[in-house]
Amino acid sequence: MPTRQGSVHLFCFAGVDVYLHWAWFLMAAIEISTRTRDYSSFVWNVLEYLALFVIVLMHEYGHALSCRQVGGNANRIVLWPLGGVAYVDPPPRPGATLWSIAAGPLVNVALLVILIPIGFAGGALPWIQTVPGDVTLALPPDVRVLVKALVGINVVLLAFNLLPIYPLDGGQILRSLLWFVMGRARSLMVATLIGMLGVVGLVALAIYLESRWMAIMAVFILWNCWAGMKEARAMIRLGKMPQHSEYTCPACQTSPPAVPLWICFRCSQLSQLTVPRIDLFRTQGRCPDCGQPAATIRCPFCGTESPLPAWSAPVPIAAASER
Repeated sequence: MPTRQGSVHLFCFAGVDVYLHWAWFLMAAIEISTRTRDYSSFVWNVLEYLALFVIVLMHEYGHALSCRQVGGNANRIVLWPLGGVAYVDPPPRPGATLWSIAAGPLVNVALLVILIPIGFAGGALPWIQTVPGDVTLALPPDVRVLVKALVGINVVLLAFNLLPIYPLDGGQILRSLLWFVMGRARSLMVATLIGMLGVVGLVALAIYLESRWMAIMAVFILWNCWAGMKEARAMIRLGKMPQHSEYTCPACQTSPPAVPLWICFRCSQLSQLTVPRIDLFRTQGRCPDCGQPAATIRCPFCGTESPLPAWSAPVPIAAASER
């Protein structure tokens, strides 16, 4: 995934920092120079690409703001040549994840609802075009081309993002829907397997179209599918381990494995040797070597860090009454 490295901080809006990767300028120069025949002036080419920038940014803000709406964290957007990435961390629930992902494509749908009527109603808009012996109302040619281009951009972005290929929006939407039925780990495994099949199709399409950018996108998707598959395998292995049924993660409601997985931060700072892993739930949140209590315990399934008291599973009403 793109990072802030090699990126320029543009601004911060609604608590979200927006970064622009330097390679975006290279891509902009290539795209602008290849469409010089479509407009009467070079300025319109620049306006079209700036409009693309705004559309992608609005799409990513759709992800970020919807993630915050469901209680997640989203504070960074990175724009790069292959589009944009909103760094969202929704609560580990399928519904919250589904809304955080689906809101991005819905922004493109909303833009199409606005742009398509403008394109069709161009002849009724108050721009005057004078013809000898006649006066009609119509959009100037450059404006018509720009509106048509913006409609095409939104359609392409929407269609591409909705492909059921992980980690595209469509693949993550599919994963969120499967999550309701199959659980977190297996839904991710299925989504990444489908994504790898989609990569084969993208590679074939890249060869057919002789598109370098499509090939780069295929490599990017393959890399993320492989990372997602490794994560799914790790979660499945953790799920098969013995569990502390008396504890549950306050975020994802999953019981932690009853095996040594955690490392004492204090011991790791003081020792130059390999620090043994411990089961913080068996030791009541304390390191057995130095006695240092852990301020928080990281969930191996969702990554949320919570203090030990927050992990305590509620006592069933029936069990409480028996006591």
